Amino acid sequence: MAAAVARAVVAFHAVKLAGVMANLVMFPVLGRHAAGLAAAPAPAWPSRARRPDTSLLVPARDEAHRLPAVLAGLLAQDVTEIVVLDDQSSDATATVVQHAAEADPRVRLVRGTPPPPGWTGKNWACQQLAMNARGDILLFCDADVLLAPGAVDACWAQMCAQHAEVFSVFPRQHTGALGERLLVPLIDDVLLAFLPHCLLRLPVPSAATANGQLLMFRRSAYDALGGHAAVADDMNEDVTLGRRTRRAGLRLGLALGGDLVSARMYSGYRQSVRGFGKSLRAAHGGHDGALAVTATWHLLAYTVPWLAWRRSRLWRAAAILGLAQRVLVNAKTGRGTPGEAALVPVTPLAALPVYALAFRRNARWKGRSYPVRHSVRGRCR
Repeated sequence: MAAAVARAVVAFHAVKLAGVMANLVMFPVLGRHAAGLAAAPAPAWPSRARRPDTSLLVPARDEAHRLPAVLAGLLAQDVTEIVVLDDQSSDATATVVQHAAEADPRVRLVRGTPPPPGWTGKNWACQQLAMNARGDILLFCDADVLLAPGAVDACWAQMCAQHAEVFSVFPRQHTGALGERLLVPLIDDVLLAFLPHCLLRLPVPSAATANGQLLMFRRSAYDALGGHAAVADDMNEDVTLGRRTRRAGLRLGLALGGDLVSARMYSGYRQSVRGFGKSLRAAHGGHDGALAVTATWHLLAYTVPWLAWRRSRLWRAAAILGLAQRVLVNAKTGRGTPGEAALVPVTPLAALPVYALAFRRNARWKGRSYPVRHSVRGRCR
């Protein structure tokens, strides 16, 4: 029995490692040439004149401490307008935006209204932003995302290169505290291990994801998908929009942020647990059994191999494969820090409080509570 479990764990790691190895070559990084996209008839840096009017749209709730740095990056972009929605903040978010608007006429503040029944706060904020936007390109950007000069041009270049109507970027994730380093890199691990980029060009509608930290739409595509109204109550709206894109026959493009798009999602372990815990239940279809299985499996796959190191070569192979995945994922995303792989055996233990939160029937975030009633929708964030 133990040998069969060990073989299953090794097979799991082999599949993941194969996915990571494929994406080392295929997955585009903003600002870099991407193998597999060489034939795309788009220049590396298209001129602003060739890009339609672009609205940079930022939902913000209690983000006054982050907005000064974020706005500096937004103002460095060549866009038509920068619209920030103050989602009923209790801090000085609106004041920070107003000061920026006084200095740059492209900046506009929108005062958000309370979400109607059946809406999450962020989805309603994004819907209001879309209704107020003037551009033909809608670029939704979270208030924790830092854009380097040229980032929007690079997104447009990749959007053209991938012939996409909907395009999403996975920012380079900055982590400070140890607890963040334990949990946040799982986003990149899941993406690069389980979604070979080449599948986006094949008729496999289920091969889709997206990251709500940066989502770019042609307005015609956004309207065809039903906008954020189509995912009004979804805690994992980004992944669902990605899947709806493919089911609708529209082209979805993805890239890593590289040096141009980065973010620090959470500050410390407790906030990371709350952030991941709010969407993990929806990502498991709302099923307790699915949550229990994945928590147990990750302990078997990443923690047990080190405890059973002396028992067999299979467990040793599983342990080494798990480390190799983290080293390669960090190298691809530009996070570096190969020594961070030493945290891999501890991560499933650190994730147990995330699962404990996910067993609750309601998700809480930024002072709001939402019932989890969806079938599987996607990523934990």
